[in-house]
Amino acid sequence: MIDLKNLNKSFSQGERSIEVLKNLSLNLGSGETLAVLGQSGSGKSTLLSLLAGIDRPDSGEIILEGQNLALLTEKELTRLRSKKIGIIFQQFHLLPHLSALENVTLPLEILDDHKDFKKNVEEATKCLEEVGLKHRLDHFPSQLSGGEKQRVAIARSLIIGPDLILADEPSGSLDEKTGGQVMELIFSLVKSKGKSMILVTHNKALAKSCDRTLMLEGGKLHALEVGP
Repeated sequence: MIDLKNLNKSFSQGERSIEVLKNLSLNLGSGETLAVLGQSGSGKSTLLSLLAGIDRPDSGEIILEGQNLALLTEKELTRLRSKKIGIIFQQFHLLPHLSALENVTLPLEILDDHKDFKKNVEEATKCLEEVGLKHRLDHFPSQLSGGEKQRVAIARSLIIGPDLILADEPSGSLDEKTGGQVMELIFSLVKSKGKSMILVTHNKALAKSCDRTLMLEGGKLHALEVGP
């Protein structure tokens, strides 16, 4: 599914260059779930941005299902991301002027695979039903609770049928009970649909639900035992 080879990424801060990722390598199998733990500023979100093709590494290779992202144009990267990668953010990133249904259909409209409007609505309705929100189709983000917003975001990430889910602290802005329900839903959907997932989190309890856990520290990934 994913093969990272000697990935390096740094950022300029004034006259200084700060190395965030240093010769980082990683392999993720098809259908595998991986938790990446790390302190704030360790580079977890940077890693996800590189994996999603939103940012580019200084050096190294990112191979997604046999395709080297470094060799793709921005247009090709956008196309690949829209077809193969679903992203779930901590802050939802729903468009406030669109209903839940419209937010979920948006990736299909961007993809523009010549699907008709009725088909897009049917697919979005099905996805919202899967996350328990069929009764909220016409509600706007301002009318939804935090947990409901994240459920809409989950449906939006899954509607394209991605092979890979990138989840960046998806329960981080929710209370403990709601966050637990949302994460249970994510793991259930990822497993039932046979998706691969990389979950960035501070929560070791969540990490236990993944097949494997790594710690991002000093710019590199290290094996971590999170206990039973």
